Amino acid sequence: MNFKKKECVAMILAGGQGSRLYVLTESTAKPAVPFGGKYRLIDFPLSNCVNSGIDTVGILTQYQPLQLNEYIGNGSPWGLNSSAGGIHILSPYSKSAGSEWYSGTANAIFQNISFIDRYNPTHVLILSGDHVYKMEYDRMMADHVKNDADCTIAVLNVPLEEASRFGIMNADENGKIYEFEEKPKVPKSTMASMGVYVFRWEVLRRYLIEDDADPDSSNDFGKNIIPKMLEGGHSLYVHEFDGYWKDVGTIDSLWQANMDILGECPMLDMRDTKNPIYARNYAHPASYIDPEAEIVNSYVAAGCTIYGKVYNSIVSTGCVIEKDVEIHDSFIMPEAKIQNHSTVRYAIVGEGAVVHANARIGDNPQFYPAEEWGISVVGKEKEVAQNGVIKPKEIY
Repeated sequence: MNFKKKECVAMILAGGQGSRLYVLTESTAKPAVPFGGKYRLIDFPLSNCVNSGIDTVGILTQYQPLQLNEYIGNGSPWGLNSSAGGIHILSPYSKSAGSEWYSGTANAIFQNISFIDRYNPTHVLILSGDHVYKMEYDRMMADHVKNDADCTIAVLNVPLEEASRFGIMNADENGKIYEFEEKPKVPKSTMASMGVYVFRWEVLRRYLIEDDADPDSSNDFGKNIIPKMLEGGHSLYVHEFDGYWKDVGTIDSLWQANMDILGECPMLDMRDTKNPIYARNYAHPASYIDPEAEIVNSYVAAGCTIYGKVYNSIVSTGCVIEKDVEIHDSFIMPEAKIQNHSTVRYAIVGEGAVVHANARIGDNPQFYPAEEWGISVVGKEKEVAQNGVIKPKEIY
């Protein structure tokens, strides 16, 4: 079959395990983790692609893909069900020499060279499937073309004291990169890589093939491909991003990103109609809010039943909050049930979890030394017994 040549094809790396989210990703790929009441993390890069006019997207899955594959379906919620491109689930597949897992970010793209070649794109956009941000990739693409770059890397200026946690790009006054440092102890700049790359496909294709042939390579964009391209004298540029971006790879960062929505963060406006975040929203009835319920500075998604009190929290689709329940500063994932007289403070309650009556989840940080306090977590489909206690920082 002949496919129309594309200006750009997007490839979303969505195979990560998300091990630092512990019980929340035991049976769920990290990009399928719920967020913000009715979304999942994969909704952000998918919506960014649609809002940027990119209509051909490959999603590279690997770890626990079932729920993610089911959620993505044929891509229709994001308008990515076109026969001229659309959305494609790309899993590791069996070859003549046997099955082979993706061994790194670069290897994942290498294994799908034939898919990209079908569209013969001028450029390839590489994205992560588990970051929370709203970004116009077409603006980045315009910079890439204007600079006649072989690679353009989106960067976010971070505080100097945090720069050693990131891959740091050192660039001249024109934005041309002359050095890349992976988590430097003494950073020379604060331009941190966001893991968003645009490559000229003919150049990237050659480097992916060379990288696969190198037995000493980690098959990683940051560790191998980008340094090799710099060594080879290619033109690499930064694209500075000044919006909201968060890698929600930890319990604390996932909780904080949800709280940022409630804080009316202007750069993470989920009600923005210009560049909306789309999601697969299964049919839910309107939520029932009891006359005696109390909801303050909170978001309650569709299909919920609320009898208790909810303060500064997000309650996702299909949740039940029974009488005399108090929820403070927490993220309740879809289909969770919090039974009578329970309290939930500074916590994440996982998808489909049940907190039985009179249980206590988490507590207020003001009552604890900093080293003893943290976000409490109840895992997906876990049950907290009647009168049970999940302490601050405890992961159940």
